[in-house]
Amino acid sequence: MPAEGRQRIDKWLFFSRAVKSRSLGAKLAQLGRVRINGEKTSQAADSIKPGDILTITLDRRILVYKVLAPGTRRGPAEEARLLYEDLSPEPAPRDPALPDALVPVREAGSGRPTKRQRRETDRLRDR
Repeated sequence: MPAEGRQRIDKWLFFSRAVKSRSLGAKLAQLGRVRINGEKTSQAADSIKPGDILTITLDRRILVYKVLAPGTRRGPAEEARLLYEDLSPEPAPRDPALPDALVPVREAGSGRPTKRQRRETDRLRDR
């Protein structure tokens, strides 16, 4: 039986809504993408307690949470926010001069031929 106030990392990640499912929380822990007080986790059964600092690497984000309480269920977002204090660093400011997505530029006539051009090529080859 786990000690009072402790909880498995995969369950806590699920209850705090950091991940969508408990199995995703287990995968994150097994891949070492969760650190408990600076130490990498190697299994989903690693336990956390109130006061621990979690560093979670998700896609292109780094979340830093201070555990305030173990979870009892996956409730609404307001309930999940009571389980942690968000210490995540602010994302780097974006340069407004850079567009969100660069539009690919291709010179006319380069790249794949259109259907019309392909038919014209086929007619030339048949002659």
